[in-house]
Amino acid sequence: VYSPRMEAVHLRGGKVARGGIRWSDRLEDFRTEVLGLMKAQMVKNTVIVPVGSKGGFIVKKDLKSMTREQFLQEGIECYQTMIRGMLDITDNLNGLNIVPPQRVVRWDGDDPYLVVAADKGTATFSDHANAVSKEYGFWLDDAFASGGSVGYDHKKMGITARGAWESVKRHFREMDIDVSVSPITVIGIGDMSGDVFGNGMLSTKTIKLMFAFDHRHIFIDPNPDPLKSYEERLRLFKLPRSSWMDYDQNTISEGGGVYDRNAKEILLSNTVRSLLKISKEKVSPAFLLQAILKFNADLLWLGGIGTFVKSSKESHADAGDRTNDPIRVNARELQVKVLAEGANLGVTQLGRIEFASKGGRINTDAIDNSAGVDCSDHEVNIKILLNAIVQNSDLSLENRNTLLEDMTDDVAYLVLRDNYLQTLALSIMQDRRVRDLDQHVKIMHELEKIGLLNRTIEFLPDDATLQDFQTDQEGLTRPELAVLMAYVKINLYEAFLATSLPDEAFFEFLLVNYFPKQLQKKYHDAIINHPLRREIIATVSINEIINRVGFSFVYEVQEK
Repeated sequence: VYSPRMEAVHLRGGKVARGGIRWSDRLEDFRTEVLGLMKAQMVKNTVIVPVGSKGGFIVKKDLKSMTREQFLQEGIECYQTMIRGMLDITDNLNGLNIVPPQRVVRWDGDDPYLVVAADKGTATFSDHANAVSKEYGFWLDDAFASGGSVGYDHKKMGITARGAWESVKRHFREMDIDVSVSPITVIGIGDMSGDVFGNGMLSTKTIKLMFAFDHRHIFIDPNPDPLKSYEERLRLFKLPRSSWMDYDQNTISEGGGVYDRNAKEILLSNTVRSLLKISKEKVSPAFLLQAILKFNADLLWLGGIGTFVKSSKESHADAGDRTNDPIRVNARELQVKVLAEGANLGVTQLGRIEFASKGGRINTDAIDNSAGVDCSDHEVNIKILLNAIVQNSDLSLENRNTLLEDMTDDVAYLVLRDNYLQTLALSIMQDRRVRDLDQHVKIMHELEKIGLLNRTIEFLPDDATLQDFQTDQEGLTRPELAVLMAYVKINLYEAFLATSLPDEAFFEFLLVNYFPKQLQKKYHDAIINHPLRREIIATVSINEIINRVGFSFVYEVQEK
């Protein structure tokens, strides 16, 4: 999309695709940025119905001279220009009939599915996108952009953090620790006003948050009281635009405090120095943060933007996040038992592999924080279903909105079940990783042969390394298995869709169970005729199979 005020690009991996629209500040190479994000979204979306897409736009005006309000207004208007540009050439639906866009010569087939999601810089823009959708009479109406004022509020539901907490619970359960009962020591990145950090640090009252930091402050509580600190975090979470500076210093244990990250140096108490094994009394904030990241806690919870851990083989440039170069550490220096990525790209993939190789418990960001995109997808598919019923005058818009709200807990249950089962699948595969290595090698070769997988790009081992694994009785690490699992799901999904299987009546029970219980009986017929019926059935089937028996099973059956 071109205009004198902005430029935009939107890429998708298939006809039914979803992903965020980013307000990019990379004026020179935003197309490259969007391509990278779209590829990552393809891998991430295996748990949901659409494949990956990504969009991005840049604003051409000089934003530095604007006030906050002018800056935001310019962004919104350029964002809406991008949306109009896309809808101008997108087919519409009227009932079951395709309505091609006016004054457009179509060389492709019918193609009415287009949805957008929030991303960096566009977190509050969903209503603006839906306003354009309404202006165009687009069939998806307010299902076009999820998370608007009539939709599921991710922060209110705490859904992304709750999904990542399922990963945390499983990691600790596998060490015979129940985090809802046993206290765990935590290092956190983020602050209590943030969605993922704030909700995550309220997951259980057993959290002993000893260290936390964001781009403004460093929080230190050497010996926290789990209950008192929980109450104080809850207060901050509810306080609009809070920061660590708002934390009640009287509830912090002896030797702790809140420090300015931009200070020249920080004076440390003896308690903190002995905890972090620092001999100097005064240190720079960067030195202190590196020591914190290397501290021997139970859990490192990543809830803020930035890449804080890389592998020892990578340079800081490889991490692609210049802001955090002064504090980033190597994965082999980490001493935490568990690392959870509530935010994206907290650790490089090679960093994850290095951490897992030395016994650390970690998945990938795509596994840990999939609940957000999963929740949005349920919202879109439920709205597609209900909007058709509203158009037939069998349901008022007001009642639809009430129904959406009433189903919040049921939607959360369906989403968190995916998080529970996906991490279970990884544990099963990790358990059999040495036994199944030959099968994993075959699968990688197969996926490369059909042009789906590039091992170099995805940091999967080459043949020589795999040969060593076989000799040394080793297998793929959990982060590597997570990536391979995503590609297997993409491959099987495409193969499944290409058959007539999704049209079989046998699979209808999976389609019905995808939706919350309140809809299953009352709108059974509408569900059976859902426009994305085939895609939903394919997604649910593939996820059910792989999440229960692992992906090697499918290939073993094929061979037999």
